[in-house]
Parts: sequence; C-alpha cells; structure tokens
Amino acid sequence: MPFIEHLDHLVLTCVDLDATKRFYTFVMQMRLETFGEGRVAFHFGAQKINLHVRGAEVSPHAHLPAPGALDLCFIASVPLDEVITHLGHCGWPIVEGPVERNGATGKLRSIYIRDPDLNLIEISEALGAPAA
Repeated sequence: MPFIEHLDHLVLTCVDLDATKRFYTFVMQMRLETFGEGRVAFHFGAQKINLHVRGAEVSPHAHLPAPGALDLCFIASVPLDEVITHLGHCGWPIVEGPVERNGATGKLRSIYIRDPDLNLIEISEALGAPAA
C-alpha cells in the first residue's frame, strides 16, 4: 500500500510579494496567513501554498526555485460558471476554456488563467465518473 496520503502544502516562488498576495487572496479567494519570521502562506481547504520571494528563499528549498515554473490545478467549491463570473468582476483574463480534462479522480470542466508570475492555474469542477 502506498504511504503517501495527501498533499499538505507546496511552495511557490514569486517576484512581487504584494501582487502575489492580491492574486491569491482577491482573485483566488484563499485565506492569507503569516507564520514564523514573517513568512506568507495561502490556505484553501485542508492545504496551503507557502510563498518564497525570489532571492530570499527559505532553506531548504528547491534546487532551482523559479517564478512561473508551476502548473497547478484547483477544484472549485462552486460551479465553474460562478468562478468565470468572479474572474470577470476581478478583470482577470481566462487564457483557455472552459474545456474538458481528466483529473486525479475523474473528468473535469476547466478554465486556465495565469498568476502574476505567469504560473499556469487551472480551475476545475468535477463532471462525474472517474477518468480511465
């Protein structure tokens, strides 16, 4: 039996701390948390994203921490059409979608946006049956 149960957190490296905080709290509606010696994290569900600022990464860190190198998929807690409306109110452009994709637990209806560091952010709603 595999010994990994779930993802607790991941670390994102950014260039502009304020722009990143605005995006993940206002656009993505995550909860901002500060911890340790002024570190920043964004909470959602039972997970979080810890933040490093390029050039001031906390050790240990990735071998080559780089802004814009991530491709993340989040499952929305509301219908995707509500997310699309919210993004429109925020003035945040959708790069692609809605499109159908296969996720970890089944089919998804997804849109794609970019955060301030150009990380690709997929926001999805589950469509039903597990993917084959």
